[in-house]
Amino acid sequence: MPESETELMLKGYGLTTAEFFYHIPDYTHVLNTFIWQEYDLAPDHPKLFEFVEFWQSEIEGPLHSVRFTHRKMISPGEWRNVTGEFTIH
Repeated sequence: MPESETELMLKGYGLTTAEFFYHIPDYTHVLNTFIWQEYDLAPDHPKLFEFVEFWQSEIEGPLHSVRFTHRKMISPGEWRNVTGEFTIH
């Protein structure tokens, strides 16, 4: 069973967004872009590099460049379990 996004964030994962610039196979002088997002671990970014390897082996359009950013949404210290809720009128 895959882990939820919250479970991943509590384990230190953050949202990685990458913009791939690649040459269109039939028009090699034309660049196109592709946006990819996944929860990944910084600074090694294993999922991003796995996707880059997949692209290079399976996709016809050769990569020109990749630009990416990484953002941790929450850290383990920011999470707290709330067991009740009070409503004040």
